[in-house]
Amino acid sequence: MSDIEKVKKLRSATGAGFKDCNLAIKESGGDLDKAIEILRVKGISKASKKMSREAKEGVVAVSESDKKISLIEVNCETDFVAKNDDFINFVKELSELNNNVNSNLDNLQKSKMSNGKTVDENLVALIAKIGEKITIGKTKTVANEGTVNSKYLHTVVKDNLAKLAVAVSLETKDNSETVKNFGKQLSMHIAASNPLALDQDSIDKSIIEKEQELVTEELKNSGKPEEIAKKISIGKMNKFKEENALLTQAWVMEPKKKVQDIVKELSISDLKIKEFVRFKIGE
Repeated sequence: MSDIEKVKKLRSATGAGFKDCNLAIKESGGDLDKAIEILRVKGISKASKKMSREAKEGVVAVSESDKKISLIEVNCETDFVAKNDDFINFVKELSELNNNVNSNLDNLQKSKMSNGKTVDENLVALIAKIGEKITIGKTKTVANEGTVNSKYLHTVVKDNLAKLAVAVSLETKDNSETVKNFGKQLSMHIAASNPLALDQDSIDKSIIEKEQELVTEELKNSGKPEEIAKKISIGKMNKFKEENALLTQAWVMEPKKKVQDIVKELSISDLKIKEFVRFKIGE
């Protein structure tokens, strides 16, 4: 096999540029396996330089099987790369693996992909090939016994990849179309309304404290008497909790009603919203 043929084969195997492949063939004395290893090492070097840059674009991928749904966020630097076939194919396979390992990041990184290499190795090779920082962001698997799962993808890039994705787990023995339809509508509501928690008591205390600080500071500068300011503060905090807890949010499709009212109106005695997850690129 001539050096030119070896360079072509190396390019096909690694996706690296002609110049890099040519140098690797010379450095390895024509040994293809050694040349692949040389490029991998160089790829790691190239990738490490790119990792200091910001990656705020990308996609959220959703995969499901049996009684579970998994979401995974994969970030890159530009929207152009988010639509690149190599990036999309990597993320789609990564999403299935993520569902298999229940969003355990350590296990995911060590998982073998279809080419026999680990996720980490493929990620490094992809960074070297594409020339952008690519990172695995948030991951979450929703898996609960006795539930009906639903999902919603907004601004779909391709198939199961989108800019925003939601998964919802409804606890019930009822597997009717009514429940499935509500699950879809609830997923769309969550996408639009971005609740912080299921109910008001579940909102993170640090978020409540921060909001209270902002309200206190705002009222301090208003010049209102202390007693009136205290009442206004309580009212503002109650409104904040109501608007950011899923159950007490105004139902997007019928704003005069709250989400908990819609659940009651379905008249399904064992129906409860068990869990939800919402991932949006850039948040």
